[in-house]
Amino acid sequence: MKVAIGKVVAGQVVVEGAPLEEGSSVTIIAPEGDETFEINGDAEAALLLAIDEAERGEVLDGKQFLSDLASHE
Repeated sequence: MKVAIGKVVAGQVVVEGAPLEEGSSVTIIAPEGDETFEINGDAEAALLLAIDEAERGEVLDGKQFLSDLASHE
């Protein structure tokens, strides 16, 4: 999984940095207006830790994640 940032240009999302693989499925979350979000210090620390793990390649692929999730139900 990758996290990418982009901008809408002429009705299409242009991704910054390295291009995504052709045919990649993406999810887009777009703020409306001046929307922001806030999290507490514990949640921010957990988020930053997760980002660090992802940048080191310590991630599960989607199939493994769904398998793990199903086994906990």
